[in-house]
Amino acid sequence: MKLDKKMVKLLNDQFNAEMYSAYLYLDFSNYFEEKGLNGFANWYMIQAKEEMAHGMMFYNYIHENDGALKLEAIDRPEGNYKDDLKVLEEALKHEEYVTSLIDKIVYEARDLKDLRTEHFLAWFVNEQAEEEATARDLITKYELFGKDGKGLYALNDELAGRTFTPPQM
Repeated sequence: MKLDKKMVKLLNDQFNAEMYSAYLYLDFSNYFEEKGLNGFANWYMIQAKEEMAHGMMFYNYIHENDGALKLEAIDRPEGNYKDDLKVLEEALKHEEYVTSLIDKIVYEARDLKDLRTEHFLAWFVNEQAEEEATARDLITKYELFGKDGKGLYALNDELAGRTFTPPQM
């Protein structure tokens, strides 16, 4: 199946958005590393790896369906983080934005009656629901425990245990 030109453009845009997401999460990881919160840094490093893996899923899908991938420049994250909670809130805001991008592609796939792409995107729809829930959970935990030194230490320790597992469709 050859992808519609508009669909190829949307999938390319999403590939590049996933690469930006990885870059953004690397920036968050760097922020926490510099603060000495290695668990938080690890959590966002794993997020960056996941986003790169997601991007590669789009890369492969485009190529497997006779599309042409176009690499775009990746914007530099702002990096003006006021405090830890603002970083966590920024991550949630970003995940909500990515969800809107995925939804846009799904709607276009439906308009084009492109069932293969819609099926491919179903995994990402579910993944985004999980990503948003996880980001909200981290904010809640931080609000409950992060202002207390012992609580922050325990939360940081919990986040240090996260490992990368490549996504399975």
